[in-house]
Amino acid sequence: MLDKILGKKDKDINDTPDLRKNGKKSDSDNSDIGGRLKDMVGKVSGKSKDKDKDEPKSDNSRVKLSNGDKKVSPDNKIPRPMPKPKPKPQLDKPRLRPPEKKKPGAFAGLGGGLGKQLPEDDQRTLVGAAVFGIILIILVGAGYYFLVYSPYQQTLVSAQNAKISEVNSYFKGALANDPNKSSLLLKISGAQTPDQALAVDVIGPATTDWRTYQTQQITNKSDPYGRVQISYSAAPTAAASTVEGSASSANVKNLIVKDADAQTIVNEADASVLANMDITTPDTVAVPVYLSRIQAAGGLLNVGDSVDVYQNVNTTAATTGNNTSTPSTTSSAAPEISGATVLAILRDTTSSSDYNANLSCSTAVSIDGSGLGVSSGSAATGTIEQVLQAGASGNWNQAQIDTLLTAYGWKLSNFERVSNLGDMSANYLVVLEVPRANALWVIQNDNFMASSSLYLVVPTQSAPTWMIQELHQIYGS
Repeated sequence: MLDKILGKKDKDINDTPDLRKNGKKSDSDNSDIGGRLKDMVGKVSGKSKDKDKDEPKSDNSRVKLSNGDKKVSPDNKIPRPMPKPKPKPQLDKPRLRPPEKKKPGAFAGLGGGLGKQLPEDDQRTLVGAAVFGIILIILVGAGYYFLVYSPYQQTLVSAQNAKISEVNSYFKGALANDPNKSSLLLKISGAQTPDQALAVDVIGPATTDWRTYQTQQITNKSDPYGRVQISYSAAPTAAASTVEGSASSANVKNLIVKDADAQTIVNEADASVLANMDITTPDTVAVPVYLSRIQAAGGLLNVGDSVDVYQNVNTTAATTGNNTSTPSTTSSAAPEISGATVLAILRDTTSSSDYNANLSCSTAVSIDGSGLGVSSGSAATGTIEQVLQAGASGNWNQAQIDTLLTAYGWKLSNFERVSNLGDMSANYLVVLEVPRANALWVIQNDNFMASSSLYLVVPTQSAPTWMIQELHQIYGS
């Protein structure tokens, strides 16, 4: 009866003992009536025993340590709290999307302090502006590089290359290792702008160095007659043309001049001519050429004159069908040999058959006061050739013959020039002093029977005396 009042049932007696209590009885089993009543009140009020177990126990369950701290007894363990039941989703109501949590942006805190964050729209605006700014900087940089910097660098490199090529064209041969060359190359390479590169003076230092070198060559290469041979591949300056005529820039030309004339050429030429000039000791030969009067400068040549040798080439055009061939004449624009010296000139004796000469020689001996005298004489009459033969026999006064016949051929040609009347069929044998390198060319092109193509031309810049007198008389200077 008492068990019923206390709330015990038969099944409670047979319950499995709780091992977690470590053999201790629960508070409801205490013989204390107060404890039982407490249990009864708990049942009436709906509180379970487990609820009471969750209540914090009194400090009696703690063991006081020597240092004054309290330690919970292992017999009084706090039970594990039960998980809170999850509410079941209601299927009859639509789900609502929870509000998104704002994440802190990359520009949080700008403009409002470090502790504040900008709104998401402002953050997106700032990010877009930053991306646009980066793209704009890249485009501006690329445009500047391709439109300004790269063309500018190409212009600078082109200017430097042009100047370097100019240096190499002037400082070559004997001056390939000249110190001024290295100095000029350093200046050109160190130029910061195209104007600075183009402003480097190259021809000035090159001209100075080449003049010094060529002056030394004139002294060292002069022959016993005070001459040098100048070989050049570029047209010389006015000084060179004044001495021995013009030259071609296509082929190498040879010029034999006196040392003084060579020095004049060197002093008045610049590096463009001096760098392509080679001064050597003359190596010449005397080559006889047989020419008609028109080819021998009209027969008005004299010993010691300087002439230029041209070549006249006759070509025949090709013919097809009934077309007839038309011969055409072409000539070189520049002399093949410049400054050849006339060593001797002989006029064909057949041209003197119409000219008679009378050479007489007489000797008179008288005795003073007696009126007696003895005279003897001889005379030779005939062609010029016959008179020369008589003089060569030794029967005539050699001095008189020399006086009468000196430069007879030249005098005869000059008389013809003055009278404007002459023998056009006369032929001339001219002995020319030419460089050894050009001798074979002269011989191969001198064929009188096959119409020789050589022409001897007297340059007005180095004209003989009679031509100078005529030019002064014509132009009144």
